[in-house]
Amino acid sequence: MDHALQMPEGELRKKLKWLMLYRVLFSILLLGSSIIIQLGESPPPFGSPLIFLYGIVVAIFFLSVLYALGLYHIKHHLVFAYIQILIDTTVVTAILFVTGSFSSIFSFLYLVIIIYSSMLLPIRGTIIIAAICSIQFGILVDLEYYGVIYPLGKIDALLASVYPGSQVIYKILITMVACFAVAFLSSILSEQVRRTRRELWAMEDHVKRVEKMASIGEMAAGMAHEIKNPLASLIGSIQLLSEDIQYDPDHDRLMRIVLREADRLSSLVNNFLLYARPPAGRVEAIKLDKVLTDTVELLKKDAATDGRITIARKIQSDIWISMDPVHLRQIFWNLLLNAAEAIDGKGIIDIKMYASKNKHAFVRIADDGCGVDSEIGKGTAITMQFKKIESPLIPCQLELDSSV
Repeated sequence: MDHALQMPEGELRKKLKWLMLYRVLFSILLLGSSIIIQLGESPPPFGSPLIFLYGIVVAIFFLSVLYALGLYHIKHHLVFAYIQILIDTTVVTAILFVTGSFSSIFSFLYLVIIIYSSMLLPIRGTIIIAAICSIQFGILVDLEYYGVIYPLGKIDALLASVYPGSQVIYKILITMVACFAVAFLSSILSEQVRRTRRELWAMEDHVKRVEKMASIGEMAAGMAHEIKNPLASLIGSIQLLSEDIQYDPDHDRLMRIVLREADRLSSLVNNFLLYARPPAGRVEAIKLDKVLTDTVELLKKDAATDGRITIARKIQSDIWISMDPVHLRQIFWNLLLNAAEAIDGKGIIDIKMYASKNKHAFVRIADDGCGVDSEIGKGTAITMQFKKIESPLIPCQLELDSSV
């Protein structure tokens, strides 16, 4: 998960630039305020603690310059981020040592480091930084408690060694818990932000692709529409030529091939235009039985039936619905043609149309072809439900129920 949500190198590089600036400004603000406070007290302006603070400020500036130079030469910015953050933890530990270790007010800087670590590193890296901060703080306080080191500028009453051991352990544990809690929560929030940002980028890319495909579709639809005109001229010219030239069997065969292929190409163009730019429906009152009967008669003359399909009809008359007749004929034609093509050899298409008591009419088209399960050999039955009308202005409702 950490690797999947790792931010791109370009974004990480940009955040590292801001981190360099904020590191300098934030450190100068904190250390400057500390110096001002201490100047009003007993330490002289160039006392030992303040000399170390000045040195830390100079070190931060020097490191910032090195970071800026290295940013343009180091290719792996994630490794560079780890290096900077680890150095920052050491700098904060030095600040704590100068300002009193156990009694220092700057221990919260560890939490600041962990927070911006979560913005740069994956959650595993942030947990590692939290552990390093906890270890450094614990070692610093332990060394002070056992008298190994002596914080600069602090009187004996403020040393860790004068406090009970339980209080020292309590503060170390509280700091460690705070480090890991902040690391966990800030990492979750940062991961959610990164995930949301990636989703937004993916959506933007998807929208761009959809817009591009829509433009290509519009262009293709325009080209298909323009192809229809030369096709019509081509078909008309060939028909005129076939009437004017002297009959020749070979020429006549070639003419019929050209006309057949031109008609097929014209049909493909019309189907594409119907898909790309479907015409608006024209709803009107129609007799359901008449549309179905006309479509059945048209199917009988089609080459797909070829005298091998028997059509059984049981159609109730005088059923009116409100619908676009062109669309309805196309629906009936597609269903009947699919049923005929599903029958291998001779077969039967059974058509039933009947009305129910709840002001609905039903059309059922069944065949004994291969259906959805060719091994069993069952046919397919499709039932359409229409809402009858009392007035031509009431639109119908069409529902399809497919069963085997």
